[in-house]
Formats: sequence, C-alpha cells, structure tokens
Amino acid sequence: MKKIPARNPRSGRIDHEVENWPAARLAALASELREAQAAWRQQGLQRRGEVLLAWRDQLRRHSEPIAAALTEDTGRRLLSRFEAQKPISLIDHWLQQAPALLADECGASAMAPGIDWRHIKVPYPLVGVISPWNFPLTLASLDAIPALLAGCAVIVKPSEVTSRFVEPLRESIAAVPELAAVFRFVTGNSSAGIGLIDAVDAICFTGSVATGRKVGEHAARRFIPAFLELGGKDAAIVTASAELSNAVRAIARSAFGATGQACQSLERVYVARERHDEFVRSLVACAKDIKFNDADLDHGHIGPLIFAPQARKIEQQLEDAAARGAKIHCGGSIENRSGGAWCRPTVLSEVDHDMRIMREETFGPLVTVTPFDSIRQAITFANASDYGLSAAVFAATREEAETVAAALEVGAISINDAGLTIAANDVEKDSFRLSGMGGSRMGPSGMSRFVRKRALLYQTAAAASIDSMREGQSF
Repeated sequence: MKKIPARNPRSGRIDHEVENWPAARLAALASELREAQAAWRQQGLQRRGEVLLAWRDQLRRHSEPIAAALTEDTGRRLLSRFEAQKPISLIDHWLQQAPALLADECGASAMAPGIDWRHIKVPYPLVGVISPWNFPLTLASLDAIPALLAGCAVIVKPSEVTSRFVEPLRESIAAVPELAAVFRFVTGNSSAGIGLIDAVDAICFTGSVATGRKVGEHAARRFIPAFLELGGKDAAIVTASAELSNAVRAIARSAFGATGQACQSLERVYVARERHDEFVRSLVACAKDIKFNDADLDHGHIGPLIFAPQARKIEQQLEDAAARGAKIHCGGSIENRSGGAWCRPTVLSEVDHDMRIMREETFGPLVTVTPFDSIRQAITFANASDYGLSAAVFAATREEAETVAAALEVGAISINDAGLTIAANDVEKDSFRLSGMGGSRMGPSGMSRFVRKRALLYQTAAAASIDSMREGQSF
C-alpha cells in the first residue's frame, strides 16, 4: 500500500507517513461493515449505547496518546487535549438525546380520515465521514457518534495532513470488539476520499467549498445524500451602543484563536464609524499581546499554520490588500521559525470588498476592520459574501442585536460573543449560501439526518373496491 508523507507543522520536516487506502480495500472494508451493521441495528439502542459507553472508557484510557498524536499533527497542545475529550462529551450528549429522536412515531392522517400511520426510523447502513485538517477528531466525532447510535456503520477518513492520531484512536476502538465491527478509521488522500464515497450510503464532509463541490457532485451521481459543512467568511457587526471591551475580547479570541484555522473564525469586522478608531486601537493592542507557542508548547496562545500551502494563500491575500491601499496595523507576514510557518495576529483597515482578503476565506489569524455609517450599510457589508456560515452582533440590548441579526444571511449568529456554536453543539443551525448543504450536524438534526422514515399506513375501515374508481361519480 502506498504511503503519504506527513509534515510536522512546527518544524516543517517530513517525519511521518500514512497509508493511502486504495479503492479495492475500501470496498472490501465497506462490505465487511455492511454485514456487521445488520446485527448492530437489530440489537437496539440500549445495547448500542452500552457499547459506546465502553468505548468512552477506552477513550479516557487512551486520551494521552491520542492528544499527543494530535499535538504532533497540529502543533498545539491545549486544543489537542480538548479534541481528545470531545468524543467523550458527545457520547454522553447523544445517549441522552437518542431515545426520543429514534423512537417510532404514530398518528392519524389529517387528510385521509380512517388511516392511521406509524413511522419506523431506518438508518443508512454505512455512513462515510471525511474530516478536515484543522480539527480532525472533533469534526469526525460530530458526525460519527450520532450515526453509530442511530444504527449505522461508519468509516472515517481524516485529512492526510493530520492523520497521526488515527493509530492510537484505532487502539481504543479495537478494545471494544462490538464497536470495531462497525466503526473504522482509514487514511489517504483525495483518491481514498473518492473510494469512500463510492463505498457508502451517505457521506459527511467538512472542508473547503472547492472540495465540497466535488464531494457533492460525486455523491449526486450515486444518488446518496451528502451533508456538507464548508467554508466561511464570518463577519461581526459592532454597533455604536456595544460594550467595546467585550467586543474586542470576543473578536480577538475568535479571529486569532486556533491561529484563525477554524471555519467560524471571524475574518471581517464592521464597526460604527464613531467607535471605529478606538476599536482598532484596542484590537491591535490585544493582537500584539498574543504569543506563539513555538518555544514551549505549554506557553503562548497560538500555534503554527498546520497546512503549509495555507501560508502562501495568506501571503497572496496580504500582498493584494497592500497593493490596493489597505493599512496593516500589526502582523502582516509569514515567519519561518525553525522550519514551520507562523503568522502573527494581523489587523487591517482601509479595505474594500474588491480585495481578495475580503472575498476569499483566509483561514489564518487575520481580520479586517471597516467603519459603517448606518445599520443598513453594516448589514449590506456583512452580506457581501458568497458564504453564509455564521456571524456575530454586538449591541447594548438584545432587541437591537436581534434586529440586526434578522437581516444577516448566515446560519448562526452569536450575540455579544463569537463562535458560540463551538460550545452549543445541541443548537440546530443550517449553513447558508456556499457554506454548506444537507441536514445540520448541530441539534436534533445531527442524529435524525442518519435515519429515513418508513411509513406504515393502516386502514381502519373496509378497503375501497374498484367501483370507487368508476367514472361518472361526484366527489
């Protein structure tokens, strides 16, 4: 089996390699899991829950090696420890939600008196999950865990950029044989991704719009559902009444935290003109206090750019912005530190919507600040994007914030904070525009999207005869 070289983001060195699963091997694995899925579904939710609880115990035992591998993958320790704990919290959450979401439903038809109905929830036999390089375990778990509890078998392929964690995670799964029969992690590049789509009954993908479009098109040719969570160019609106210190605190955390490598990172900020200059000064001061963790993984706020080509994309956006007259207040360049690519928190002003940095997803610790003269103008600015993932609104009152939020073409809006969907995974939200399609991975839809409803319809009276179809009758 061919090997794919893996780069350490802190040193820039190729120090690992992962297997690239061929289509034939993926097809064989899919056949194996499909056979096991029938028993997995038939044994019922209670037993599936018990198996997931056993895996939860194994995840706790393996948390340190999993987190260590994620740290090697991403160059950051705190967030890697968070990722290692995420499947544990998701198992607890979905065990509470699953009984109500998966229960059969019944009722009587309102359109056809005398007909009763019952819905049976039928899981897709085999679900594929493709997770990205920024939060490979967290985003895989958000899809895989509810699918498993729903009765599906699951194959996960994380990005080849961040796949080191797969080995210790496989050990945790192998320790629970009933789970290992229906849940596997594979590795590989885009060819393995295509092979996975060809092998499954539904596909979940998190990543770029360009790749998501290919995934959706390939899934459509197979007539299987595709649940796509794609990019963003999230905007924040800071009204004249907002508490500025709170806005700066939240926006800095969102824009610069995780080195800006999160789909819901704020990348554009629109501030009431009378507060603009003060806001920029405060945000720049905050940005300058943020430290790299290059010298010591246990100190500093942000790590390196995980994916090497991302550094050049950021440079190109900055070059274009500077050439068009943007003002860079801090940061503004890629630094090579011991071989890794690092980007200091960057604040830009005097930008316009023709610049690449205002139109393209950046996925780095960069944020632009633009003044507005009216709320209508702020809304127009914020909606001037092909994306519609999420946004933030800062205002003195809930009523003012809700008025602004109601006009934003995005799926989730944090009020007086940013990125609240990170914590509130139980709140359903959709992606607008190019930011995604398919059922939400948040809230009840996170599980219900993995089952189809089979309707049983009961006639409570005598069945109609062929004479009911005789012409000449009145209705």
